[in-house]
Amino acid sequence: MSTTYALELKDVRKNFGKTEIIRGVNLAVQSGERVAVIGPNGAGKSTLFNLISGRFGPTSGDILLNGQAIQHKKPYEINRMGLSRSFQITNIFPKLSVFENLRCAVLWSLGYKYTFFKFLSGLKDANARAEQLMDMIHLDKKRDVLAMNLTYAEQRALEIGVTIAGGSDVILLDEPTAGMSKSETSRFIRLIKEVTVGKTLLTVEHDMGVVFGLADKIAVVVYGEVIAFDTPEAVRANAKVQEAYLGSSVADSQAGGH
Repeated sequence: MSTTYALELKDVRKNFGKTEIIRGVNLAVQSGERVAVIGPNGAGKSTLFNLISGRFGPTSGDILLNGQAIQHKKPYEINRMGLSRSFQITNIFPKLSVFENLRCAVLWSLGYKYTFFKFLSGLKDANARAEQLMDMIHLDKKRDVLAMNLTYAEQRALEIGVTIAGGSDVILLDEPTAGMSKSETSRFIRLIKEVTVGKTLLTVEHDMGVVFGLADKIAVVVYGEVIAFDTPEAVRANAKVQEAYLGSSVADSQAGGH
């Protein structure tokens, strides 16, 4: 009996012209696992995320979400099947409040779809869900603040809230802690853990402290291939990984520094 994974890539390849960027990636992520995707700049991490989320179509290979093929579907179709993604650049409505951003994000999942003839203030379930999300991301005290007036870390937290608003089971976060201070990063790791309980998480991350503090497993991508996919301890001890990417970062982590 074959296993149905939350997310599975089978011999996925992506060419841009004659250049092969993703070279036969195989990856199987169990439901509820937190996986960090790491690798040097230009390794193909962002391209891999773009393939999974439907921004690009693969040149060949299969991408399965809970056993269903998604490699030829549009991003919004993949989202409705249960996968949400955040981006490196904060992607929120700057002139809407925290509450309004979250309420917009929950509408489709609550069945309102293209509802032009209802007053949003009267949608009790949407309002309640938005309030719940605000509490989860610890922005309840910033309810009516415009998104553009939030701090950078608060904007990233709001984007996390928008990403999980639709109730997706599989969450992709692209460098969620980039540009944050150490204290902000520490708080953000705790937030990510809180809001993704019971969900499957894939995150691209450069900060080894975040990687080893958050991930159940690490996928190491080098030159468009996954050269290792294992627990943080096993990856940390993998000589091939150290040579290809981690190097002194592993030694620093082992010494307690990040």
